[in-house]
Amino acid sequence: MTRIVRKGEHAPRPRPQAAQPRAGAPLPSLKDWPARERPRERLMALGAAALSDAELLAVFLRTGHRGVHALDLARQLLGEFGSLSDLFQADWARSGRVAGLGPAKWASLRAALELSVRAGLEDLRDTPLMNHPEAAESFLRQWLRFRPYEVFAALFLDAAHRLIACEELFRGTVNQTAVYPREVIRRSLDLNASALILVHNHPSGATEPSRADELLTQNLRKSLSSVGVEVLDHLIVAGPTCTSLARRGVFAL
Repeated sequence: MTRIVRKGEHAPRPRPQAAQPRAGAPLPSLKDWPARERPRERLMALGAAALSDAELLAVFLRTGHRGVHALDLARQLLGEFGSLSDLFQADWARSGRVAGLGPAKWASLRAALELSVRAGLEDLRDTPLMNHPEAAESFLRQWLRFRPYEVFAALFLDAAHRLIACEELFRGTVNQTAVYPREVIRRSLDLNASALILVHNHPSGATEPSRADELLTQNLRKSLSSVGVEVLDHLIVAGPTCTSLARRGVFAL
């Protein structure tokens, strides 16, 4: 409503308006949070196990993107991919379409995963693996569980069942891979291996060995035995589980 101001009467002062954030102005960063609430400081004070998945991922990401801090970006990524496991499995073709996960962050994530695998492989050196099968299985789960395609690999062992090499031998599709026994024999002889632990993964998460898995195992045992190389086990990695065909009695067939 408009009011006429009479002579000698002062016009009322306008009420002060609350400050409005500028369009596109950045939100407060994690540095503005109390120290006890920041993921990195919480990790340093309480240890990594005390943090949520999103907080740990935020520590790794370090920064977010325009208008989104690292913790919110971490939550968005977990929501987009569904889980840490699915995030770790995603290739660049998919990850590159997600806002905030550029090539630098994606490459850093892949490098961190690979460093973790290599550290696990170092722990297997000089360890008689048949005396510590849980160590081999733990490493293989870490190595293969996030592969989106089937991989057939082997742990090549010396006469004392210590690790000589761990190698991917064949790579296939999401549900199958072709294995050539002569190539497994050739590589075993090249490395002067006395024994092998065979392994492949099931990206589908199915833990049960197929009939084809059992027949392949028998064929490889027979072929390798002819050149003096023993197959100690054939393991199947399916998500967080590791199935031993030897313990299931397949080797007794």
